[in-house]
Amino acid sequence: MNWADAGFEVFGTHVLWTDLIGNIAALSTVLLAMRKSMWTWPVQFAGSVLLFIASINAHITGNALKQALFAGLAVYGWWAWRRGTQDGKQLAVRPAQWWERSLLIGVMLLGTAVVGLLFFVTGLSWGAQVPLPKGAFLVAADAYIFVGSAMATWAQGRALVDFWVVWVAVDLVGVPLAFSSGLVVSGWVYGIFFVLVVVGFVKWLREYRTAELSVAVAQ
Repeated sequence: MNWADAGFEVFGTHVLWTDLIGNIAALSTVLLAMRKSMWTWPVQFAGSVLLFIASINAHITGNALKQALFAGLAVYGWWAWRRGTQDGKQLAVRPAQWWERSLLIGVMLLGTAVVGLLFFVTGLSWGAQVPLPKGAFLVAADAYIFVGSAMATWAQGRALVDFWVVWVAVDLVGVPLAFSSGLVVSGWVYGIFFVLVVVGFVKWLREYRTAELSVAVAQ
């Protein structure tokens, strides 16, 4: 057994260290994002690398590609937040503009269809090996999580309050898919994510409204 396969048994289930530590890093990313900490992005990058390895071992290529994309988006997010905090400024959060919201919805719908077709034709999604109609559902779920996660991270880099809402939509599919794939830790972490994401959304929205109220009073 190499280091990528190393883990331990919990109630008869083999838990990979890469899956466990990667998800701890991913969970920490949510907590850091709530506080708008620049550490959000380096921690996300490290967690993505570990979860990429765990996904490859579990033969979930779609999820592995998602983690590779996350690593790239972590670089973008760090750059964007760094620009937004130059000269000692606080990172300003805001709701998405109409075009940003339209882009998020449009890309998630169209992207899921395109990526789902690609995953099915190339066999990149493990669901492509499952008989229809269940296989089609699994491929679509894989593609939806891939595209939704990318758009949520993109919106997070732009400090949009809406990114939390996108994560809620992703988690609703991600939790059952992770458990059915055998990534037990990922499944439980997705469930915890769901709670934290709702808290994060309320926190960022309250912060935005407080800032807007302060500006209105000052005028």
